[in-house]
Amino acid sequence: MEKRAKYAKLHPEMSNLDLTKILSKKYKELPEKKKMKYIQDFQREKQDFERNLARFREDHPDLIQNAKKSDVPEKPKTPQQLWYTHEKKIYLKVRPDVSSSAWVCTLEEMMRDYIQKHPEMNIEEGAPPRSTLTKAERQLKDKFDGRPTKPPPNSYSLYCAELMANMKDVPSTERMVLCSQQWKLLSQKEKDAYHKKCDQKKKDYEIELLRFLESLPEEEQQRVLGEEKMLGVNKKGATSPASKKSSPDASKGGSEKPKRPVSAMFIFSEEKRKQLQEERPELSESELTRLLARMWNDLSEKKKAKYKAREAAMKAQTEKKHGSDKEDRGKLPESPKTAEEIWQQSVIGDYLARFKNDRGKALKAMEATWNNMEKKEKLMWIKKAAEDQKRYERELSEMRASPCSTNASKKMKFQGEPKKPPMNGYQKFSQELLSNGELNHLPLKERMVEIGSRWQRISQSQKEQYKKLAEEQQKQYKVHLDMWLKVSCWWERAAYKEHTSSVSVLQVFVGGWGGRMCIRGIDNSIS
Repeated sequence: MEKRAKYAKLHPEMSNLDLTKILSKKYKELPEKKKMKYIQDFQREKQDFERNLARFREDHPDLIQNAKKSDVPEKPKTPQQLWYTHEKKIYLKVRPDVSSSAWVCTLEEMMRDYIQKHPEMNIEEGAPPRSTLTKAERQLKDKFDGRPTKPPPNSYSLYCAELMANMKDVPSTERMVLCSQQWKLLSQKEKDAYHKKCDQKKKDYEIELLRFLESLPEEEQQRVLGEEKMLGVNKKGATSPASKKSSPDASKGGSEKPKRPVSAMFIFSEEKRKQLQEERPELSESELTRLLARMWNDLSEKKKAKYKAREAAMKAQTEKKHGSDKEDRGKLPESPKTAEEIWQQSVIGDYLARFKNDRGKALKAMEATWNNMEKKEKLMWIKKAAEDQKRYERELSEMRASPCSTNASKKMKFQGEPKKPPMNGYQKFSQELLSNGELNHLPLKERMVEIGSRWQRISQSQKEQYKKLAEEQQKQYKVHLDMWLKVSCWWERAAYKEHTSSVSVLQVFVGGWGGRMCIRGIDNSIS
């Protein structure tokens, strides 16, 4: 305060925040002797203030009472509360360095001793004791033990964090807007510098976190990994004992699961998404997806060919990797496609991008294009359809040679089989939300959580309406299923019956009388 007026006259263009920063820096640079003068002045003024405040309270007790927020009298304390308050004040005066983290450590040591002395009290053998700490206490203990602070997730967040440290005088509602505007003014070189800085912070954080994990017992490692969602650290080879134990099982389960082949448009989107997020951080996930779809639609055929080639290569690799699994599934041969269907399959990505993932509009546009095509243009697709027909007949003849060789324990898809409708109102509600694309920007797990919360918010009458719709679809499904069974071939009906009937009964038939009698018996029961 002594120097503020002087500096304010010298620098009238400065804000109060900038003046405070300069004065704070000047104070830190002062020698200890000069600092002591200000410290003594502060203590003297503080004592004078406390004396004056006490005298004021004695002289004007009515003003102190009026300052209360409520007229409701304070509840009388219990003897234990009065004793605790009194003892706490005395204890804190004698030991001002006391913190709750020391008591947290003491509690955990006592819990460990208790578990060792009384193992029979554990509900589950080897299970970690249930923590009695609150979230705030747990965070305090972790910080005391050396847990590192999580870095910003991306370069834009890092920039905002640095900028907001100097924006305390700006209203909170305007800070993000200002950050976004300032970020757009940065050059690409400056953005790259923040990106490198963010990457370095993440690497340092991972190293510090691994060091912290190594100092913890196994159950604490699992807890921290769960809180931090450190799947990336585990995959990179976390050297902690907990991660070493869990990695073999996880790798076994993950390597066997087949991945769905990606489209050319998806490859393009993933390649450009990161760059767009840095250039346009204000865009939401759904807006970003729409922008990428428009960019894909505007690409020339020559540029699209590069991504389509990558799609074909990835698809071939996936099919080669999991070809043996497909052979063991006992699936009925895929029905032959028409020339129009084969053509549609090759161009569906382009049309979906053009119509913003509206499948109905895309199909209508493709149908109109096909009808307007000349015979010469259709000739190539007609030849492919003829080859597909030959493939179907060949696979069908192989299946007829061993009709009971299909694996009943796995789910099969039958050509022309009506799609099963939702079983209840909640499934119908979920299906509606998932199909309209409203929640596509969310990960699958968060998507299902959001659907559950929305279901809870709708009225009972709306729930009943969804229930009625589901029941109507169930009735329609039964009618369509009966019609499909009537027009299906005998081996399709047999295979369908095999999957819907009891597996144990089917095994008795196959083991007792042979595959041929099994199929005939099922065929007779259906017809």
